[in-house]
Amino acid sequence: MKRIVEVAAAVIIRDDGAFLLGRRPPGGVYAGFWEFPGGKVEAGETPAQALSRELQEELGINVESAYPWIVREFIYEHAHVRLHFFRVRRWSGELRDLQHDALAWQSVGNVSVTPLLPANAPVLAALALPDFYAITHAAKVGIDAQLTALARALDQGLRLVQLRESELPGLRKAAFIHAAVDLCHRSEARVLINGDVALANDCHADGVHLTAAHMMQLESRPDIPLVAASCHNAQELAQAAHLGLDFVVVGPIKETASHPGRPGLGWNTLAAMIAEYPLPVYALGGLARTDMQEAWRAGAHGIAAIRAAWE
Repeated sequence: MKRIVEVAAAVIIRDDGAFLLGRRPPGGVYAGFWEFPGGKVEAGETPAQALSRELQEELGINVESAYPWIVREFIYEHAHVRLHFFRVRRWSGELRDLQHDALAWQSVGNVSVTPLLPANAPVLAALALPDFYAITHAAKVGIDAQLTALARALDQGLRLVQLRESELPGLRKAAFIHAAVDLCHRSEARVLINGDVALANDCHADGVHLTAAHMMQLESRPDIPLVAASCHNAQELAQAAHLGLDFVVVGPIKETASHPGRPGLGWNTLAAMIAEYPLPVYALGGLARTDMQEAWRAGAHGIAAIRAAWE
Protein backbone atom coordinates (compact mmCIF):
# COMPACT_ATOMS: atom_id res chain seq x y z
CA MET A 1 0.00 0.00 0.00
CA LYS A 2 1.34 3.42 -0.95
CA ARG A 3 2.19 5.92 1.77
CA ILE A 4 -0.35 8.72 1.95
CA VAL A 5 1.15 12.06 0.93
CA GLU A 6 -0.42 15.01 2.76
CA VAL A 7 -1.03 18.01 0.50
CA ALA A 8 -2.33 21.52 1.20
CA ALA A 9 -4.41 22.96 -1.65
CA ALA A 10 -5.71 26.50 -2.05
CA VAL A 11 -9.03 27.54 -3.55
CA ILE A 12 -8.18 31.22 -3.98
CA ILE A 13 -11.44 33.13 -4.42
CA ARG A 14 -11.83 36.69 -5.68
CA ASP A 15 -14.67 38.97 -4.60
CA ASP A 16 -16.53 38.16 -7.83
CA GLY A 17 -16.43 34.43 -7.03
CA ALA A 18 -13.76 33.50 -9.58
CA PHE A 19 -11.12 31.01 -8.42
CA LEU A 20 -7.52 30.45 -9.50
CA LEU A 21 -6.07 27.42 -11.29
CA GLY A 22 -2.46 26.83 -12.32
CA ARG A 23 -1.07 24.66 -15.13
CA ARG A 24 1.69 22.20 -14.27
CA PRO A 25 4.93 22.91 -16.15
CA PRO A 26 6.55 20.52 -18.64
CA GLY A 27 8.80 17.74 -17.40
CA GLY A 28 6.90 16.66 -14.30
CA VAL A 29 4.08 14.31 -13.38
CA TYR A 30 0.79 15.33 -15.06
CA ALA A 31 2.55 18.08 -17.01
CA GLY A 32 0.05 20.39 -18.69
CA PHE A 33 -2.78 19.55 -16.29
CA TRP A 34 -4.55 22.32 -14.39
CA GLU A 35 -4.73 22.23 -10.60
CA PHE A 36 -5.43 24.28 -7.50
CA PRO A 37 -2.19 25.82 -6.18
CA GLY A 38 -0.51 24.12 -3.21
CA GLY A 39 1.94 21.40 -2.35
CA LYS A 40 3.18 18.78 0.07
CA VAL A 41 2.96 19.23 3.83
CA GLU A 42 6.51 19.00 5.11
CA ALA A 43 7.59 17.30 8.34
CA GLY A 44 6.63 19.41 11.36
CA GLU A 45 4.11 21.51 9.42
CA THR A 46 0.36 21.70 9.78
CA PRO A 47 -1.63 21.83 6.54
CA ALA A 48 -2.39 25.51 7.22
CA GLN A 49 1.33 26.28 7.62
CA ALA A 50 2.13 24.37 4.44
CA LEU A 51 -0.55 26.34 2.59
CA SER A 52 1.01 29.68 3.58
CA ARG A 53 4.51 28.55 2.61
CA GLU A 54 3.44 27.05 -0.71
CA LEU A 55 1.49 30.13 -1.80
CA GLN A 56 4.45 32.32 -1.00
CA GLU A 57 6.75 30.04 -3.03
CA GLU A 58 4.37 29.46 -5.95
CA LEU A 59 2.52 32.76 -6.25
CA GLY A 60 4.43 35.30 -4.15
CA ILE A 61 1.44 36.12 -1.95
CA ASN A 62 0.91 36.17 1.81
CA VAL A 63 -2.24 34.45 3.09
CA GLU A 64 -4.32 36.70 5.32
CA SER A 65 -7.56 34.71 5.49
CA ALA A 66 -7.85 30.97 4.79
CA TYR A 67 -10.63 28.70 6.00
CA PRO A 68 -10.37 24.89 6.26
CA TRP A 69 -12.83 23.30 3.89
CA ILE A 70 -12.93 19.70 2.64
CA VAL A 71 -10.33 16.92 2.70
CA ARG A 72 -10.29 14.49 -0.22
CA GLU A 73 -8.17 11.39 -0.84
CA PHE A 74 -7.20 10.33 -4.33
CA ILE A 75 -5.03 7.50 -5.60
CA TYR A 76 -2.94 8.40 -8.64
CA GLU A 77 -0.63 5.93 -10.36
CA HIS A 78 2.34 7.64 -8.74
CA ALA A 79 0.93 8.53 -5.31
CA HIS A 80 -1.90 8.26 -2.80
CA VAL A 81 -2.64 11.84 -1.74
CA ARG A 82 -4.76 13.39 0.97
CA LEU A 83 -5.69 16.90 -0.16
CA HIS A 84 -6.47 19.45 2.55
CA PHE A 85 -8.42 22.15 0.73
CA PHE A 86 -8.62 25.68 2.12
CA ARG A 87 -10.70 28.55 0.79
CA VAL A 88 -8.41 31.58 0.63
CA ARG A 89 -10.48 34.75 0.63
CA ARG A 90 -7.90 37.40 1.48
CA TRP A 91 -4.22 37.76 0.65
CA SER A 92 -1.58 40.44 0.19
CA GLY A 93 1.01 40.89 -2.48
CA GLU A 94 0.80 40.68 -6.26
CA LEU A 95 -0.01 37.27 -7.74
CA ARG A 96 2.98 36.06 -9.76
CA ASP A 97 3.45 32.90 -11.78
CA LEU A 98 6.58 31.52 -10.08
CA GLN A 99 6.20 27.76 -10.54
CA HIS A 100 3.26 27.05 -12.84
CA ASP A 101 3.33 27.18 -16.63
CA ALA A 102 0.27 29.49 -16.61
CA LEU A 103 -2.43 30.84 -14.30
CA ALA A 104 -6.13 31.31 -15.06
CA TRP A 105 -9.11 32.71 -13.16
CA GLN A 106 -12.14 30.49 -13.66
CA SER A 107 -15.80 30.69 -12.68
CA VAL A 108 -18.11 28.04 -11.25
CA GLY A 109 -19.99 26.27 -14.03
CA ASN A 110 -17.74 27.72 -16.72
CA VAL A 111 -14.28 26.19 -16.40
CA SER A 112 -12.63 26.79 -19.75
CA VAL A 113 -9.16 25.29 -19.15
CA THR A 114 -8.37 21.62 -19.77
CA PRO A 115 -7.30 19.05 -18.82
CA LEU A 116 -7.92 19.18 -15.07
CA LEU A 117 -6.30 16.87 -12.54
CA PRO A 118 -8.70 13.94 -11.95
CA ALA A 119 -8.99 14.66 -8.21
CA ASN A 120 -10.60 18.04 -8.87
CA ALA A 121 -14.05 16.95 -10.16
CA PRO A 122 -15.72 16.66 -6.71
CA VAL A 123 -14.03 19.87 -5.61
CA LEU A 124 -15.54 21.81 -8.50
CA ALA A 125 -18.96 20.30 -7.70
CA ALA A 126 -18.61 21.45 -4.09
CA LEU A 127 -17.57 24.93 -5.21
CA ALA A 128 -20.83 25.18 -7.16
CA LEU A 129 -22.79 25.03 -3.89
CA PRO A 130 -23.71 28.46 -2.49
CA ASP A 131 -22.80 29.21 1.12
CA PHE A 132 -26.42 29.63 2.26
CA TYR A 133 -29.07 26.88 2.28
CA ALA A 134 -32.64 27.98 3.01
CA ILE A 135 -35.27 25.64 4.46
CA THR A 136 -39.00 26.31 4.12
CA HIS A 137 -41.65 26.10 6.87
CA ALA A 138 -44.90 26.73 5.00
CA ALA A 139 -46.86 24.56 7.45
CA LYS A 140 -46.03 27.08 10.17
CA VAL A 141 -46.31 30.43 8.37
CA GLY A 142 -48.80 29.54 5.64
CA ILE A 143 -48.34 28.59 2.00
CA ASP A 144 -48.96 32.04 0.55
CA ALA A 145 -46.63 33.72 3.04
CA GLN A 146 -43.90 31.16 2.36
CA LEU A 147 -44.15 31.51 -1.40
CA THR A 148 -43.99 35.30 -1.06
CA ALA A 149 -40.91 35.03 1.16
CA LEU A 150 -39.32 32.52 -1.22
CA ALA A 151 -39.87 34.79 -4.23
CA ARG A 152 -38.34 37.73 -2.36
CA ALA A 153 -35.30 35.69 -1.24
CA LEU A 154 -34.74 34.38 -4.76
CA ASP A 155 -34.80 37.94 -6.09
CA GLN A 156 -32.13 38.76 -3.51
CA GLY A 157 -29.84 35.94 -4.67
CA LEU A 158 -30.90 32.76 -2.84
CA ARG A 159 -29.79 29.77 -4.92
CA LEU A 160 -30.24 26.62 -2.78
CA VAL A 161 -33.52 25.65 -1.11
CA GLN A 162 -34.90 22.68 0.80
CA LEU A 163 -38.67 22.17 0.81
CA ARG A 164 -39.28 20.53 4.20
CA GLU A 165 -43.05 20.25 4.55
CA SER A 166 -43.95 16.91 6.16
CA GLU A 167 -46.71 18.61 8.21
CA LEU A 168 -48.65 19.88 5.21
CA PRO A 169 -51.57 17.62 4.18
CA GLY A 170 -51.18 15.74 0.89
CA LEU A 171 -52.88 17.92 -1.72
CA ARG A 172 -51.73 21.21 -0.17
CA LYS A 173 -48.19 19.86 0.12
CA ALA A 174 -48.12 18.80 -3.54
CA ALA A 175 -49.49 22.16 -4.69
CA PHE A 176 -46.97 24.08 -2.59
CA ILE A 177 -44.01 21.99 -3.71
CA HIS A 178 -44.82 22.28 -7.42
CA ALA A 179 -45.25 26.05 -7.07
CA ALA A 180 -42.02 26.40 -5.07
CA VAL A 181 -40.00 24.30 -7.51
CA ASP A 182 -41.26 26.43 -10.37
CA LEU A 183 -40.29 29.63 -8.53
CA CYS A 184 -36.80 28.29 -7.79
CA HIS A 185 -36.14 27.14 -11.34
CA ARG A 186 -37.25 30.45 -12.79
CA SER A 187 -34.47 32.04 -10.72
CA GLU A 188 -31.97 29.28 -11.63
CA ALA A 189 -31.89 28.12 -8.01
CA ARG A 190 -31.54 24.46 -7.09
CA VAL A 191 -34.22 22.90 -4.90
CA LEU A 192 -34.30 19.69 -2.84
CA ILE A 193 -37.35 17.87 -1.48
CA ASN A 194 -37.12 16.58 2.07
CA GLY A 195 -37.25 12.81 2.38
CA ASP A 196 -39.20 11.84 -0.73
CA VAL A 197 -37.24 10.75 -3.81
CA ALA A 198 -40.39 9.87 -5.78
CA LEU A 199 -41.92 13.30 -5.16
CA ALA A 200 -38.63 14.99 -6.04
CA ASN A 201 -38.59 13.19 -9.38
CA ASP A 202 -42.29 13.85 -9.98
CA CYS A 203 -41.98 17.62 -9.52
CA HIS A 204 -38.61 17.79 -11.36
CA ALA A 205 -36.71 18.99 -8.31
CA ASP A 206 -32.92 18.95 -8.42
CA GLY A 207 -32.49 16.57 -5.53
CA VAL A 208 -33.56 15.12 -2.23
CA HIS A 209 -32.61 15.88 1.37
CA LEU A 210 -32.59 12.73 3.50
CA THR A 211 -33.29 12.46 7.20
CA ALA A 212 -30.52 10.76 9.16
CA ALA A 213 -32.75 7.77 9.88
CA HIS A 214 -33.58 7.31 6.20
CA MET A 215 -29.95 7.67 5.15
CA MET A 216 -28.73 5.09 7.68
CA GLN A 217 -31.00 2.47 6.08
CA LEU A 218 -29.58 2.94 2.58
CA GLU A 219 -27.01 0.75 0.88
CA SER A 220 -26.52 3.04 -2.11
CA ARG A 221 -27.06 6.64 -3.10
CA PRO A 222 -30.53 7.51 -4.47
CA ASP A 223 -30.62 7.95 -8.24
CA ILE A 224 -31.13 11.70 -8.40
CA PRO A 225 -28.59 14.43 -9.27
CA LEU A 226 -28.31 16.17 -5.90
CA VAL A 227 -28.47 14.28 -2.58
CA ALA A 228 -27.97 15.73 0.89
CA ALA A 229 -28.64 14.50 4.42
CA SER A 230 -28.98 15.68 8.00
CA CYS A 231 -26.27 14.34 10.34
CA HIS A 232 -25.81 14.55 14.10
CA ASN A 233 -22.88 12.27 14.92
CA ALA A 234 -19.75 10.59 13.52
CA GLN A 235 -21.60 7.45 12.43
CA GLU A 236 -24.06 9.42 10.32
CA LEU A 237 -21.30 11.55 8.83
CA ALA A 238 -19.40 8.40 7.87
CA GLN A 239 -22.49 6.95 6.19
CA ALA A 240 -23.04 10.12 4.16
CA ALA A 241 -19.44 9.99 2.95
CA HIS A 242 -19.72 6.27 2.18
CA LEU A 243 -22.83 6.87 0.05
CA GLY A 244 -21.08 9.69 -1.80
CA LEU A 245 -23.64 12.37 -1.01
CA ASP A 246 -23.18 15.92 -2.25
CA PHE A 247 -23.34 17.67 1.13
CA VAL A 248 -24.59 17.32 4.69
CA VAL A 249 -26.21 19.52 7.30
CA VAL A 250 -25.02 19.29 10.91
CA GLY A 251 -26.68 20.81 13.97
CA PRO A 252 -28.07 22.28 16.01
CA ILE A 253 -25.09 24.56 16.62
CA LYS A 254 -26.88 27.00 18.95
CA GLU A 255 -30.05 26.97 21.03
CA THR A 256 -33.04 27.21 18.69
CA ALA A 257 -36.45 28.83 18.99
CA SER A 258 -38.10 25.43 18.50
CA HIS A 259 -36.10 23.90 21.40
CA PRO A 260 -35.51 26.68 23.95
CA GLY A 261 -33.20 25.79 26.81
CA ARG A 262 -31.51 22.96 24.90
CA PRO A 263 -27.85 23.80 24.25
CA GLY A 264 -26.42 23.30 20.79
CA LEU A 265 -23.22 21.58 19.73
CA GLY A 266 -21.20 24.80 19.59
CA TRP A 267 -18.56 25.74 17.04
CA ASN A 268 -15.68 23.85 18.67
CA THR A 269 -17.60 20.57 18.65
CA LEU A 270 -18.61 21.11 15.03
CA ALA A 271 -15.00 21.78 14.06
CA ALA A 272 -13.87 18.55 15.74
CA MET A 273 -16.68 16.54 14.12
CA ILE A 274 -15.92 17.65 10.57
CA ALA A 275 -12.14 17.92 10.68
CA GLU A 276 -10.77 16.18 7.57
CA TYR A 277 -14.30 15.47 6.31
CA PRO A 278 -14.65 14.96 2.53
CA LEU A 279 -18.12 16.50 1.97
CA PRO A 280 -19.25 20.13 2.22
CA VAL A 281 -21.02 20.78 5.54
CA TYR A 282 -23.73 23.32 6.31
CA ALA A 283 -24.10 24.34 9.96
CA LEU A 284 -27.70 24.56 11.19
CA GLY A 285 -29.54 25.66 14.32
CA GLY A 286 -30.12 29.14 15.68
CA LEU A 287 -27.90 30.70 13.02
CA ALA A 288 -28.12 33.74 10.78
CA ARG A 289 -26.04 35.05 7.89
CA THR A 290 -23.96 37.01 10.41
CA ASP A 291 -22.60 33.66 11.68
CA MET A 292 -21.06 32.83 8.30
CA GLN A 293 -17.43 33.51 9.19
CA GLU A 294 -17.74 31.46 12.39
CA ALA A 295 -19.03 28.62 10.26
CA TRP A 296 -16.12 28.98 7.82
CA ARG A 297 -13.60 29.02 10.66
CA ALA A 298 -15.06 25.74 11.94
CA GLY A 299 -14.57 24.16 8.52
CA ALA A 300 -18.17 24.40 7.32
CA HIS A 301 -19.06 25.26 3.74
CA GLY A 302 -21.81 27.59 4.91
CA ILE A 303 -25.01 27.97 6.89
CA ALA A 304 -28.47 26.41 6.64
CA ALA A 305 -31.42 28.21 8.20
CA ILE A 306 -35.17 28.15 8.51
CA ARG A 307 -36.40 31.33 10.23
CA ALA A 308 -33.33 33.42 9.37
CA ALA A 309 -33.70 32.55 5.70
CA TRP A 310 -36.97 34.43 5.40
CA GLU A 311 -36.47 37.39 7.74
